[in-house]
Amino acid sequence: MAGNVLSTAEAAWIMFGIFFTLLALRVPVAVSLGLACLPAFIIEDRLWPMVLVQETFNSYNSFILLAVPFFLLAANLMTAGGITDRLVRLSRAMVGHLPGSLAQINVVLSVFFAGISGSSTADAASQGKIFIEAQIKEGYSPSFSVAITAVSSVLAVVIPPSILMIVWGGVLTTSIGALFLAGILPGLLLATVQMGTVYAYAKSRGYPTYERASWGELGYALFISIPALMTPFIIIGGKVFGWFTPTEAACIAVLYALVLSMVVYRKLNLRGLYRAFSETGRFAAITLFCVGTASAFGWLMAFYQIPQALLANVSAWEMGPIAAGLFIAATFLVVGCFLDAIPAIIIVGTILQPIAAAAGLHPVHFAMISIVALAFGLVTPPYGLCLLICCSIAKLRLVDVLKDVCIMLLPMLGVLLLLIAWPELALMIPRLLEPGFME
Repeated sequence: MAGNVLSTAEAAWIMFGIFFTLLALRVPVAVSLGLACLPAFIIEDRLWPMVLVQETFNSYNSFILLAVPFFLLAANLMTAGGITDRLVRLSRAMVGHLPGSLAQINVVLSVFFAGISGSSTADAASQGKIFIEAQIKEGYSPSFSVAITAVSSVLAVVIPPSILMIVWGGVLTTSIGALFLAGILPGLLLATVQMGTVYAYAKSRGYPTYERASWGELGYALFISIPALMTPFIIIGGKVFGWFTPTEAACIAVLYALVLSMVVYRKLNLRGLYRAFSETGRFAAITLFCVGTASAFGWLMAFYQIPQALLANVSAWEMGPIAAGLFIAATFLVVGCFLDAIPAIIIVGTILQPIAAAAGLHPVHFAMISIVALAFGLVTPPYGLCLLICCSIAKLRLVDVLKDVCIMLLPMLGVLLLLIAWPELALMIPRLLEPGFME
């Protein structure tokens, strides 16, 4: 850019060089992004370091992002209030008779929990404590137990209400209501192929199967779980019918979780309430700090016109919708291995948006391809945060579980390819229920 001390290429080498060097030194992603910005702010005559603070703060000045800590709090309140126990009972009554019963329950509970929390890391942490040791005691291999728990936890970023969808909608100006509806079919299809993978493992390795629950047991489990199962319907239904915004929906989810935990189920005491708020503060601080430094990094990239330089050759390829979808998915699959999903959306999503538009991809379809591809990054090294959490719980090395993780990701990759080739997988429900969101 004319008038700058650093050229576009020099700025890109400095920023990305420092960033990846710090990542290799195991500096947290959010801190690495912030430190990678500093040299340019110091060297450049027209900038000064306080601009980094200003741009970071500006990213927090968003009503939509308030939904992030509230959704996390709702999930933590429900866990502390014993609601998870009721969902486990329902999951067992539904799929406990399938081969690999406990692992099947693990996947189904991830579907239920995804409709409440929107956070894969929260899912991995809570379900890892419930299922990993229990599966190992029942004869499942430690590697399989960790892999299925980590892989099923990524459903939380695809099935609404997803924190990634909220961030995507706020950053790239896409209807969050449409994204919520678009994630339903891909999320359920991912859960289905995961259950199919568990079935294949159980048959080949002889994993235990529980007795089929009676209709009475299923009915009772459903009855006591109905209040908890109403949470995603309140959140998504309220957004679809225009009763409240995503942030207001998150606040209502917190109030609803409090009422359920303290009044209906009466399992939440003051100590549990304190723990829920503490866990929420910790997770929200990490998430929002990533948003802030990633926004500053993205602003600096725009200042030096780095995205335009990166896309100069790609734009000349004149890709069609499927080719563009494959390129976008491949980019996010690679980026997700090294970068947290939220900064990836802010930095890479904004770079790829013009390619998607030029290829004729619907903004909601583009978002769903990207979010599903980023979900893989939560269980692929070296970043793989959900996998790292589950390995830590099981006290296993990452390399010990990679084979099973890769096997489980293969059918999920098939779902991603189907999503690219058949846009209606994401667009069908939004067009059917709320066409106004698609405009």
